Amino acid sequence: MPGLSTGQIQQLRERLDRREAELLAEVHAVDPTAPAAPSREPHNQVEDLGELGEQRIRDAVVQAEQERDVDELRQIAAAKERMDRSEYGECVDCGVDIAFARLEVQPAAARCVPCQERYERAHPNVVRISPLG
Repeated sequence: MPGLSTGQIQQLRERLDRREAELLAEVHAVDPTAPAAPSREPHNQVEDLGELGEQRIRDAVVQAEQERDVDELRQIAAAKERMDRSEYGECVDCGVDIAFARLEVQPAAARCVPCQERYERAHPNVVRISPLG
């Protein structure tokens, strides 16, 4: 694999595996089949329009967090596929080696820093994934 030792790749795969397990636990902790109706417990009851609005905001935040987690899981899967094809650590846009320091911070990174910056300018509404952990 471009510019990376076997030990570095193993270290990065282990980080990807750990993060994947964390994300899967988070995604499965949110039960999308749970009823949308408020609970009968007093602290969960929606009493007025203000509380209803707050509940909708909380639900939207949970939904956004789950979508972000699923997107990060896709990025991790793609990184592992690149590892399996011996293409991990190579920028998907320009083909140059991605610095190990960048991969340590963002093991699922598919682009070198200049290409990632260009991508983000061209796609301003894309959700950015924070570094692992």
